[in-house]
Amino acid sequence: MKTHQLHATALAAALLTSSLSALAQETKSEKESSSVPTAAQGQYDIASAAAKKALDTLGLQLWGYMRSGAYYAKDALPKGHYGLGELGYNRLGNEGDNYLEFGIGKKWDLSGAKLGTYWMPYLYNAQCCNASGTKQAYVDISGLSFAPELSFWGGQRYHRIQDIHIIDDWLMEDGDNFGAGVDGIKLGGMGTLNLAVYTEGNTDNSKTTSNAKRWNFQVRDMPVNPGGTLNLTGAFIRGTFADKKNSFALGALHNQKIGTLTNSVFLQGSNGHANLSGKFYALNGTSTTTTGSPFICTVAPNPDGSCPTANIAPNPNQTTTTTTTSVSGAKQFRIVDAINWQSGLFGGQALIGYQTLKPEDTGKTTKNFALGGRLSYGIAKNLKLYGDATVSTLKTEGSSTQRLDKETIAIAVAPNTDFWTRPEVRLYLTRVGGNDAVKAAGTFGTRSSAILAGIQVEAWWE
Repeated sequence: MKTHQLHATALAAALLTSSLSALAQETKSEKESSSVPTAAQGQYDIASAAAKKALDTLGLQLWGYMRSGAYYAKDALPKGHYGLGELGYNRLGNEGDNYLEFGIGKKWDLSGAKLGTYWMPYLYNAQCCNASGTKQAYVDISGLSFAPELSFWGGQRYHRIQDIHIIDDWLMEDGDNFGAGVDGIKLGGMGTLNLAVYTEGNTDNSKTTSNAKRWNFQVRDMPVNPGGTLNLTGAFIRGTFADKKNSFALGALHNQKIGTLTNSVFLQGSNGHANLSGKFYALNGTSTTTTGSPFICTVAPNPDGSCPTANIAPNPNQTTTTTTTSVSGAKQFRIVDAINWQSGLFGGQALIGYQTLKPEDTGKTTKNFALGGRLSYGIAKNLKLYGDATVSTLKTEGSSTQRLDKETIAIAVAPNTDFWTRPEVRLYLTRVGGNDAVKAAGTFGTRSSAILAGIQVEAWWE
């Protein structure tokens, strides 16, 4: 086991090293083509441009994301979602689910101003559960005479800055709740400012248990050095919480372009009932208590205490009481360094990150570390190979350190061989293993590891 863990760590470290080697060998512009042009890519681009022109003429917008496939896990184990903490989940060959979100919008011209309405439903299906609902439903207006560069919006929407694709996590975002805001306030050559205010409800759950409100700001794309930009985020939250009324979150993201490589450093902290991205964390829950029997006997009971069936009736005095259950806030911290590159036929993304969470009720800190990445390489027209590996740890004070490693190989068909090109259909094989603490948690049932395989399609469009 120790030998295998060392191999997994070395492989994950090699992902970072290989990208730096590519940088040293290749400095062409990121906008240049990174793979051999193909007829399929040309046809795809022509079709996309034609569709976009038709939609623009109608004032319609269509965008979304989907993944779906046929999945297998040896010994009837879970077909995916093996990971530790927020950073220790590499998604390639490890999802085992089906997901669709489809956005549709319409723009109208109103005397020079533009009014837009947007709706995005979603569907989710996995071994654990099924879900459906609404991700976004909002309205915006822009082009007003007194502020032509600003966009005013209201409703429920994504309000995102940047994610790390290989772990399926938007590290910088607010949104997801009912809210309103203004985007695009110019800061005199120092980027733009977005302001928003939210309540805790959303279209799928309008219940409010904490009377929580939050105020968020985003400063986007501040030029701070040649090839480098800075994004800043912040949140202030106030609500009816037993442990803390006011909570805060602050974050910074520096993006640096170096040839064909982009390096992104995230630094974030929060306390109380704010999470690291500035959204709500640990809102109050509810508990329901029912008192009294649901039925009564309308006549004298039988000698044995039973009631004649014909004389059983609902109890009109039964009461149900719903009470609020307080949930503790937490102090949180995160630092992540992620890189993206495409150098010729060779592309990828990798990260190293560390995150902590210390609940205010227990005072026990949980530490999460992850190192990993995904490489892609074009081996023929419309055909690319993937290699993905990660090693992660999770430890809460007073408990053993859990260590998990995951390796995936895959082959994919796509319009071209770039890392980011979609749609693609991929065939994969994955192995997931862990130390004794992971096994003791029942991650692999009675087994020592998990073997996964599947064929999956992934696409996004806008």
